[in-house]
Amino acid sequence: MGLTNIEGAKLAEMILLGANHLSNNADMIDALNVFPVPDGDTGTNMNLSMTSGANEVKKVSSGTVSEVASAFAKGLLMGARGNSGVILSQLFRGFSKGVEGLDQLTTKTLAKGLQSGVKTAYKAVIKPVEGTILTVAKDTANAAEKIAEETDDLVVFMERVLEASKASLDRTPELLPVLKEVGVVDSGGQGLVIIYEAFVASLKGEALPEVDLDLNSMDDLVSAEHHKSHQDFINTEDIEFGYCTEFMVKFEQDKLKDNPYNEEEFRNELSKLGDSLLVVSDEDYVRVHVHVEYPGEAMNIAQRYGSFAQVKVENMRQQHSDIVGEQPKKEAKPKAEYGIVSVAMGNGIEELLKSLGATVIITGGQTMNPSTQDISDAIEKAHAEKVIILPNNKNIVMAAEQAAELSEVDAIVVPTKTIPQGMSALLAFNPEASLADNQENMKDACNYVKTGQLTYAVRDTQIDGLTIEKGNFMGLVEGDIKATDPDKLTTAKQLLEALIDEDDEILTILQGEDATNEEVEELTEFVEEAFPEIEVEVHEGNQPIYSLILSVE
Repeated sequence: MGLTNIEGAKLAEMILLGANHLSNNADMIDALNVFPVPDGDTGTNMNLSMTSGANEVKKVSSGTVSEVASAFAKGLLMGARGNSGVILSQLFRGFSKGVEGLDQLTTKTLAKGLQSGVKTAYKAVIKPVEGTILTVAKDTANAAEKIAEETDDLVVFMERVLEASKASLDRTPELLPVLKEVGVVDSGGQGLVIIYEAFVASLKGEALPEVDLDLNSMDDLVSAEHHKSHQDFINTEDIEFGYCTEFMVKFEQDKLKDNPYNEEEFRNELSKLGDSLLVVSDEDYVRVHVHVEYPGEAMNIAQRYGSFAQVKVENMRQQHSDIVGEQPKKEAKPKAEYGIVSVAMGNGIEELLKSLGATVIITGGQTMNPSTQDISDAIEKAHAEKVIILPNNKNIVMAAEQAAELSEVDAIVVPTKTIPQGMSALLAFNPEASLADNQENMKDACNYVKTGQLTYAVRDTQIDGLTIEKGNFMGLVEGDIKATDPDKLTTAKQLLEALIDEDDEILTILQGEDATNEEVEELTEFVEEAFPEIEVEVHEGNQPIYSLILSVE
């Protein structure tokens, strides 16, 4: 007789193996992204989200199925990054509800949990798109219900469920034309299949290959560093750098060409952000331990060299208060009426958004989507009765909405998808207006600005009739590729011609960290000749990834 019941410890093992398998395949999932933009997208976001969930599971690994599923859902919820991470968190949030109160799982209750997850995830997405992770989850859950009626053997059940998920993944290009055009399956769906693969391996007792890492006994070094920096009588509020941050980055040759890795320089750069720093690297990986106030800043620096294989962030203030039995002291100052939380990448853009009224800046964007927890922390830091959140990236909107929903204060999201939209929304903010009126007015303001972005391709592809070669520059208008050329300025001029029309009046250029003053001056002269009615403003954004961000009104 086969396996007919899964207890909490076994479910925890399945989840932890799923997190490991997803981590090992994050690069492959990232490579499936349709647009060849140099970002850490689906694989990275799902990996970081899953890691957060797995860390919670480790705390209750001997609990019931209900307790393990609940812990997993909690960790995923707070660690969710990007649309893929948020959808993954909703799938297992629903799964947790579907198995609530259960000590064990059978094929039927496991199928019920999968179906409950799909219902929760579809409710969370305003306009579900078929051919994505949602479709793979739905098809898999529907198949699971039928399979559960035919077998009580959980190994047989999960093997067939995996087959159904792979078949659904293979169909995604038929449902989403852009996938078929580029010749890939959906990246989020692939991530979900990877997790199901690990579930099967766990049930069959097959170990998945793990990352072979021996970076000079890093764990021992971390323990020693914590012991060295421990202060028995420190007060919680006196902890200067509140987050113990550990991560491991796998080097990627494409990134190293543009950002050669030098351990000493990397260590010096990180040392400016906090203390208790350890950096250990070999030819394949770099592993970091550091105490910082803003973990995202350290991660953004590290991601120049590759993609994350492991990430762990712990709130040391909370840990300390739990140990000594004290609660962090509340701020004595009264709350402001309004706070505005804005996501930004590049210190120039951060300063510009602050000058326009943003009160708290979250460092992040295309290369590192902040998690639900990051945004929740920023809401609290705003210390206001009412908080407005500007994601400034389409892949951060869902995490922002999730954080707003969890907030104890009135918080709303203005779904800005670009930095120019965030700037326009800030200009429309009225401190005398209600939260609802501000949300509507700031949304409307986004409709009067157009966004152009200049970046480079990380792989060859063909999309929207354009042949794009790796290393060429690309001009994007509202996220759609409109120009490409080996020469940066040629692409930029093509982008401007696609972006500006006769009704436009103002062009704002945000100069990225790899754009020179000479290039910007030449573009300014081009605009003055080609579009003499346009007024040009230039700001040093210092943003990575995008040489130029253009705002046209």
